[in-house]
Amino acid sequence: MEKQRKGISKIGLIALVISSSIGGGVFGITSDLARASAPGPAILAWIIVGIGILTLVLSLNNLGAKRADLDSGIFGYAEATFGKLGGFISGWGYWLGAWLGNVAFATILMIALGSFFPIFDGGQNIPSIIMGSIVIWTLTLLVSNGMESASFINIIVTICKLVPLFLFLIITGVSFKAGIFTANFWGNVSSNLLQQTPNTASIMAQIKGCLIVMMWVFVGIEGASVLANRAEKRSDAQQATIVGLLGLLFIYIFASLLPYGVLSQTELASLSQPAMANVLKSIVGNWGAAFINIGLIISILGSWLSWTMLPAETVLLMARDGLLPKHWGKLNAKKAPIYSLILTAALANVFLLTFLVTDYAYQLAYSLATAAILICYLLVGIYQMKYSYEQKETKQFIIGSIATLFQLTAIVLAGFSYVLMCSIAYIPGFYFYIKARKENGKTISVKEKITMSVISSVAVLAIGLIATGSIQV
Repeated sequence: MEKQRKGISKIGLIALVISSSIGGGVFGITSDLARASAPGPAILAWIIVGIGILTLVLSLNNLGAKRADLDSGIFGYAEATFGKLGGFISGWGYWLGAWLGNVAFATILMIALGSFFPIFDGGQNIPSIIMGSIVIWTLTLLVSNGMESASFINIIVTICKLVPLFLFLIITGVSFKAGIFTANFWGNVSSNLLQQTPNTASIMAQIKGCLIVMMWVFVGIEGASVLANRAEKRSDAQQATIVGLLGLLFIYIFASLLPYGVLSQTELASLSQPAMANVLKSIVGNWGAAFINIGLIISILGSWLSWTMLPAETVLLMARDGLLPKHWGKLNAKKAPIYSLILTAALANVFLLTFLVTDYAYQLAYSLATAAILICYLLVGIYQMKYSYEQKETKQFIIGSIATLFQLTAIVLAGFSYVLMCSIAYIPGFYFYIKARKENGKTISVKEKITMSVISSVAVLAIGLIATGSIQV
């Protein structure tokens, strides 16, 4: 019998999995999904995404249990597969996605605050940028002082996330009308919503439009594999992670689909963010929107604190492994990675300026964040295949194959233009990678030079496509 040790119970672990993954995305998914798809294709997309995320989680659990020696974070699997440059590409992409995700947090937080303070109305003006900057640097200061979320704060934040979500599910469930839901079940207007063209979007095109939206709400699911080491019994970890994932799927699927039975797709697509608040407002009035917005504000601040530390920790691990210059891993007196914290906060602050040049700042930020992290997830699936093949584990190899195919499909179909844009950020990254290798007395191999040249060429192509308007920012 496996020995029980002091740690998190199975129920506590399930709760932590759910809490760590829910940020601000679920509060805005309703209108984002409606812009892309009718309910029928959205259901098919959820089935695809559910299977894809499940295989990713199973891969992370399997590798976490069998390759505990790879303690370099998620990029350790890429390094084990493709060497140091592979580890850098994964780690740099994960860091990029993490702080871009914080920009998405800033956008929707300012919109939510705008419902109470008109000066932030719309969330994409100068006061919003100033307030967003204040939050970024306040959280950076807290983390730099070694602050960690106390357990009671986590409990409060979790409740503040789940209570408004379940209230929303109950009210929209009661108000649900099958006639509205089925009126345009497979869709014939989704292309018109954004393009005002007479084209009709095919089911496949609508599914494609759903993928990046749905993937965003699962960014952070990889954190569940870390929690395995905190379980009372290690055998609880995989069960808890899967049950937690199923809980997330339940919340996300119903939160995104039930509104199709309350408002038409056109009405949902035209809602401003946070869409969940505006759906509830259409049913019960202003108090519903206020309740959702308060829950959203607390939810984002709680998640934002954790995600302030995550990109900094990633950079710290990369510097430790010789993938970035040593000073990138510099610690202050509180043992916090001060250099990477300040750099990450500064970059997120600069990106806030996109609020002034795009009408879809939130969608741009989360799309770029998701596209960057999809690369990391893809590399996890590839290593799961490689390791399982070497160990002759057919079942695990199949799981890794499905995870890899899903991530690759998601990148090509939904996020390829965003992956192209993310490649631009690798140009300065390669400079620091080369500097780190020299710092450690290593040379850059011919294979690494070719890989960096190809990615840099893609980045130049992306810049050209943006300049000509072929890719909209």
